[in-house]
Amino acid sequence: MRSHYCGSLDASMIDQEVVLCGWVNRRRDHGGVIFIDLRDRGGVAQVVFDPDLPDVFGLAERVRSEYVLQVRGRVRHRPEGTVNPSIPSGEVEVLGQALTVLNAAETPPFQLDEEDVGEETRLRYRYIDLRRPEMQRRLMLRAQVTRTLRRFLDDRGFVDVETPMLTKATPEGARDYLVPSRTHNGSFFALPQSPQLFKQLLMMSGMDRYYQIVRCFRDEDLRADRQPEFTQLDIETSFLEEDDIMGLMETMVRELFAQVLEVALPAPFPRMTYAEAMRRFGSDKPDLRIPLELVDVTDLMRKVEFKVFSAPANDPAGRVAVLRLPGGGSLSRKEIDDYTAFVARFGAKGLAYIKVNELAAGREGLQSPILKFLPDNVVDALVERSAAVDGDLLFFGADKASVVNDALGNLRVRLGHDRGLVEHGWRPLWVVDFPMFEYDDKAGRWVSLHHPFTAPRVASAENLGDAPGEVLSRAYDMVLNGSEVGGGSVRIHEPEMQSAVFALLGIGEDEAREKFGFLLDALRYGCPPHGGLAFGLDRLVMLMTGSASIRDVIAFPKTQTAACPLTDAPTPVDDRQLQELGIRLRRQV
Repeated sequence: MRSHYCGSLDASMIDQEVVLCGWVNRRRDHGGVIFIDLRDRGGVAQVVFDPDLPDVFGLAERVRSEYVLQVRGRVRHRPEGTVNPSIPSGEVEVLGQALTVLNAAETPPFQLDEEDVGEETRLRYRYIDLRRPEMQRRLMLRAQVTRTLRRFLDDRGFVDVETPMLTKATPEGARDYLVPSRTHNGSFFALPQSPQLFKQLLMMSGMDRYYQIVRCFRDEDLRADRQPEFTQLDIETSFLEEDDIMGLMETMVRELFAQVLEVALPAPFPRMTYAEAMRRFGSDKPDLRIPLELVDVTDLMRKVEFKVFSAPANDPAGRVAVLRLPGGGSLSRKEIDDYTAFVARFGAKGLAYIKVNELAAGREGLQSPILKFLPDNVVDALVERSAAVDGDLLFFGADKASVVNDALGNLRVRLGHDRGLVEHGWRPLWVVDFPMFEYDDKAGRWVSLHHPFTAPRVASAENLGDAPGEVLSRAYDMVLNGSEVGGGSVRIHEPEMQSAVFALLGIGEDEAREKFGFLLDALRYGCPPHGGLAFGLDRLVMLMTGSASIRDVIAFPKTQTAACPLTDAPTPVDDRQLQELGIRLRRQV
């Protein structure tokens, strides 16, 4: 039906006859001459209709925005002074000689160049929203990303293998999406949160190098960078240590950015331990573009009389830290109150501060409600350790270490953006040496920081329970500009170690056999050392396109309530279907 895409026209095609198909992006009537900007996936072409062909001209007068047209015409130079250098076809136009309306269109619910359109409306009419050039560029870039990643892995001997979508419920991580079985009444499949166990089984089968671009499902609370269904690039290898895996994946990401964005990422990526990341940035995915750091002052506060500081300073699980904001002395009391309310979201009970007005004036050059509670030697030590200078503001966090890290870590990012401190560019990072376990006070047991199939850094299974809180894992996360884009580990490949990890996590032998019997059996039949990594493809593309949400790089996403405005999913099903599945609904009161 067409000979060219609209965006492919250029001056080399002058006097050629072309056939274009697309949507009316804009129609203009200029004193007897009609201009139609015709849009397709390739771009926009200007088509001119004049009265010399009355039938064609009359039809052109009747078309409106978003009509679907077929146009035949001759390419010519645009008149002097009308060239549009911002589009590829901007030097030329098409003199329309034939016009067919392939389909009319009602007035759309929003214009494609309209910026202030609510997300609910955009998602309800997603097929219109996706016509916008910006959205099409994002999806095209996403396709280029997956194509580049596939090519890299294919060239290095990785094999694309599909794993099941209907599988078994898992006891760790987020809630599963359950699928009732009609043929096994009363039993349920689960949609996979990841292909973790299947890719490990593929290593046990001798596949050696596997990858898959796979849909995963998690029934969890949503944020801007989460969806109930999302896409992973899942990778697993045999007979490689973590340094080998990290080096290979780093090369892949560098090639991806070089080919898709023409950006050179550093080689090698810097590495940072989990402990250092938490100490300096309060986060295991620090944004290194922000030149603000947390400074630990716990030792300085142990003997002060101010209980707000001394209590957490003397608590083995506590922490007192300071965050220096250069030039922050100009903040108003209202702005400080706003930041206090912000950190309260992360459990902080308050946000103490000191304004550094004039260091040379000593205590008199400082301004804060807390100064009266701190002796001179502590104040002097705080100023020295934080490297404060005139005009700075010191924010303090004092609580359980987890609360301080969460509150000040998020405040650091907020201040970086609010104060224009975010550096331009890309700052990748490997975070390594994660704790193997963390203690869940509510559950009263140890839980895996990553997942229970990650290998610990201990000599043997017998050593695992000596000091669980001090055991490090062989896990690694790739972080980019403050977002975790990939995470992985070397896996447990010995049945004794896997059973020991299950036992430490409170998974008894019977439960382990019921839920993971197939894995424990497979480990007994010659399992190679193996490890891998999974990249969040949606999040990676979100960063590469500069989008604010992963919903902007997914063709048909869900809302933050895990609903689809386009199809009205999820919806109730009729009683006949429920009866067939042996399900009776309990009505919510």
